[in-house]
Amino acid sequence: MRIEIGKPAPDFSLYDTDKKKKSLADFNGKNILLLFFPQAFTSTCTKELCAVRDDIGRYSNVNAEVIGISVDSVFTLRRYKEDQQYNFPLLSDFNKEVSTAYGSLYAEWVLEMKGVSKRSAFIIDKNGIIRYAQVLETAGDIPNFGAINELLDSLN
Repeated sequence: MRIEIGKPAPDFSLYDTDKKKKSLADFNGKNILLLFFPQAFTSTCTKELCAVRDDIGRYSNVNAEVIGISVDSVFTLRRYKEDQQYNFPLLSDFNKEVSTAYGSLYAEWVLEMKGVSKRSAFIIDKNGIIRYAQVLETAGDIPNFGAINELLDSLN
């Protein structure tokens, strides 16, 4: 499946690190920066998410909620969030349904792991419409945060 800009974002309902279900509808009225990442505790994922953590004020200032999603379990994500002191929700897509719906799933990743989220970034506006989509094929690449931040600024 491929996400199209200008179309409604696929809805989802996933568990966060506190074992509470969060759905896209919970964030209605806010712009959302949705970040899929391959695996907790890996160097590129940590570098990317720590940069977002350190710049969280910028997202708050433009009425944007940051959400991270991976196929890691809620237990792994909870430890990762605590260790890195992330200040935004991490959601477990353990069953790979949301990564699939967003076209963000590797058939096969490193070490023959199947069904790992591709590093991806989506902006969903306060009306639930996709405004930005970047799905990276190479896990070592980082989304274009310059373009992301520029678009988020323009949505207010």
